[in-house]
Amino acid sequence: MSSGGPGEDAEERADRPHSRASEREEPSEEDSDEDEDAAARPPGGACDSARVWSETRPVTGERVPASSSGGGGDSLFSWIWNRSIRRGPVVDPCRENYRTMTSLYASMNPAADSVNLSTQTHGAVFNLEYSPDGSVLTVACEQTEVLLFDPVSSKHIKTLVEAHEDCVNNIRFLDNRLFATCSDDTTIALWDLRKLSGKVCSLHGHASWVKNIEYDTHTRLLVTSGFDGNVITWDTNRFTEDGCPHKKFFHTRYLMRMRLTPDCSRMLISTSSGYLLILHDLDLTQSLEVGSYRILRARRTPLNTDGSPSGSRSAGVLRHGQDINKLHPHREGLSPRNSLEVLTPEVPGERERGNCITSLQLHPKGWATLLRCSSNTDDQEWTCVYEFLEDSSSRPPVSPRCSLRLTHYIEEANVGRGYIKELCFSPDGRLICSPYGYGVRLLAFDSRCGELADCLPTQTSVLTEVRSIYSHSDVVLTSKFSPTHCQLASGCLSGRVALYQPHF
Repeated sequence: MSSGGPGEDAEERADRPHSRASEREEPSEEDSDEDEDAAARPPGGACDSARVWSETRPVTGERVPASSSGGGGDSLFSWIWNRSIRRGPVVDPCRENYRTMTSLYASMNPAADSVNLSTQTHGAVFNLEYSPDGSVLTVACEQTEVLLFDPVSSKHIKTLVEAHEDCVNNIRFLDNRLFATCSDDTTIALWDLRKLSGKVCSLHGHASWVKNIEYDTHTRLLVTSGFDGNVITWDTNRFTEDGCPHKKFFHTRYLMRMRLTPDCSRMLISTSSGYLLILHDLDLTQSLEVGSYRILRARRTPLNTDGSPSGSRSAGVLRHGQDINKLHPHREGLSPRNSLEVLTPEVPGERERGNCITSLQLHPKGWATLLRCSSNTDDQEWTCVYEFLEDSSSRPPVSPRCSLRLTHYIEEANVGRGYIKELCFSPDGRLICSPYGYGVRLLAFDSRCGELADCLPTQTSVLTEVRSIYSHSDVVLTSKFSPTHCQLASGCLSGRVALYQPHF
C-alpha cells in the first residue's frame, strides 16, 4: 500500500504522518527531510546493526520491509512499525528536544551557590540521592550523619547528626516522603521527611556492613545487601516502631552491589571476584538457598571467548559427560521464577586478568547495565555498558541465557584506589555521569547523545565524552542526576558536595 497510491483520498494523504507527499508539499523546511529520516532510522554511522535489526526483526511472524526512498519503506505499515519500536516522533513528542538537552548538559558548570560542607564533622560523601520529585537532596556521610538540602536554593534543611553508629553508605527513597538509609553498623533506618526528629524504625538482620538498598514498588518490599553476602527482604507493609518482618532472600560470597531493574523483573548482583549474577523472572516472596544453584558451588573456571557470544562469558563450563540440564536451575525442577545466570562480563584489557565489579547501575528504561570495574591489581579502571539481550536464537547450549553484550566502554583515571566510585545514568538514559579524578565526566553513546537503542554498534565502541568538569579538591566518589531538573550533584572524599547547572 503505497503512500501515494491511486484512489487514495487527498485529505487522508495530507493527514498521514511522514508520507513522502507531505514532504514534497513543504520544501521550504530545510531540515524536514533530515529530521524525518533520522526519526525513521538510528542516527549515526555506528548504528548499522540497529538498522539491520529493525529491518529484519519479526512481528507476528512477518518480515518487516526495509526502509527505502520509495515502495514498501514509505507505506503506512512501515510508519506503524517505526512507532512500535519507538522511533517515530509521534511516540515521543519530546524527541525534537534532545538537541536542546544535549546543549544544556554540554554547558554544565559548577553552580555559584554549590553546597560547601566542612570536613570536620561528617567526613567523606559516600552517596547522594534525590527525592523522586527533586525537592530534596540527601547526602550519606562517612561520620554517621545524613544531610538534607534544597537542591534548587542550595539551602540546608536538616542534619541527622547520629543517623547511624558508623559510616552511612546508601540512601533510597520509597516515595516522596519516606526514605531508608543503611550503614556499616549493620542496620537500616527508615525516615519520614515530615518528622525528622527521629527514625521511623531501625531494621536489624545483617551481620556485616550494609552497602545498598533497593525497593520493589509492586510488593512494597525493601531489599538490602551487605558484605555478609546476604540479600534480605523487609515487608514495609507491616513495619512498626520495633522494625518489620524480614527474611534472607539470597546469599553469595564476595557480594559488592545489588540492583533491581526498573520493572523489578530481574535482580543483578556484582561481586569482587568478577562475577555478575542475574536472577531472572524475579519473585522476592521466595527464599532461595545457594545450594539450589550448583553453578555457585562449583570452582570458578574461566571460559575462552570463542564459544561465548557478544562479549559475555558464562561462569560454568560443561565437563565431559556432564548433563547440560543440570547447569540451569530451571531445568533442575525448581520454580521457573528466580532462574539464575552467572556471567563473567568481558572488560577491555582485562581478558587475562581478573577484575572486581565495584559499582553497578541500571538503565532507567531497563535496556542495559552500567558497571565500574577495576583490575585485581587495582592499576586499571573501566566504565562499561552491557546491553540486555532478549533473543534466544543465538544462545549456545552451554549458556541458556547469555543475556549481556558489551556495547560501550571507556577507561577511567584510576585515582583514589580502594574507594568505590558510584556512577549514574541521566533520567532519560542518554547520559552517564562518571566520577573522574577530582571531577566528573559526562559520557554519551554517540556525539548526538542518542538513545542506546538507536546507537547499538556492531562492535564494541568507546563512549563519547560530552564534557569534563573539575570542581573538587579531592577524589570524587559519587554522582547523581536530578530526576526533575537539569542538575547534577557530586560528592568527594573531603566532604564537599558540588551542584552543576547549565551556564551560557
